[in-house]
Amino acid sequence: MSSFLTSSFMSNIFGGLAQGVIYSLVALSLVIIWQSTHVLNFAQGAMAMFATYVGMTQIDRGLGYWWCVLLSVVVGMAFGGATERVLIRPLYGKPEINPIVVMVGFLGVIEAVTTAIWTSTSRNIAAPFSQIYFKAGGKLVLLSPFIIFQIILAVVIMMLVAALFRFTRLGLQLRASALAPEVARLLGVRVNRMLTIGWMLSAGVGSIAAVILASGSFGLFPTNMDGVFVAGFIAAAVGGLDSPVGAIAGGLIIGLTEQFVLAYWSPSVAPLGGMIVLVAVLMIRPHGIFTRSVSRRV
Repeated sequence: MSSFLTSSFMSNIFGGLAQGVIYSLVALSLVIIWQSTHVLNFAQGAMAMFATYVGMTQIDRGLGYWWCVLLSVVVGMAFGGATERVLIRPLYGKPEINPIVVMVGFLGVIEAVTTAIWTSTSRNIAAPFSQIYFKAGGKLVLLSPFIIFQIILAVVIMMLVAALFRFTRLGLQLRASALAPEVARLLGVRVNRMLTIGWMLSAGVGSIAAVILASGSFGLFPTNMDGVFVAGFIAAAVGGLDSPVGAIAGGLIIGLTEQFVLAYWSPSVAPLGGMIVLVAVLMIRPHGIFTRSVSRRV
């Protein structure tokens, strides 16, 4: 058993899972915002990174790690709500390309402001759990308490989001506000409030992903979420933009694919592994693996 856990195959499995759960959380944040507003936020990664800077740099002032995490999530949610009200709300009803262009430009603004405030120097954030790998039979198993924490956290958040949209009144109102805002208004739903809440929830989940990334080996720097956001976007498309379960599954698929391409092919083409999976899935399931292509009622 120990030889199996320490084999190169299992090492790649563990490495893919560690990276995949971060992709999953980013994908999940995109699923939330899509289900609640039908808008894709291309500045999601940068917004999460900025919130993480605001929260996690308070460690330098003596604030405890978990308080810094809570502050990062709160700042992220406030940032998401403010962005929806100020930048996105005037664009509802306009051509769909407008929010995309605005948020791509906003991404550059956020990263420039972050660099101006905190510089581009990478910061190391101490992880809440040990990152030392376990051992089996005297050999390393590429699995640590921190990686286990990442996996459990991603699954718990996915279950909470899925339950929110499927079983709660708030989730129903969020979906109704995105799919049929005029009908939702006639039924008494405060659509504008629901859209803001959707952005806040999405930004909160994105901030958790950024905190995990910063607490790992990557560190915290202004562009550290760029590549992760691209992989998370691919994961959301692979799993299906209407499925929280698909977001988690898509993130794990992309993480594992990149890890095996990295190990058995070439590090330089590892990021292309996700694109290959995306093209293959969309050729078979254009709406994503876990999304039904039939119309539905809310």
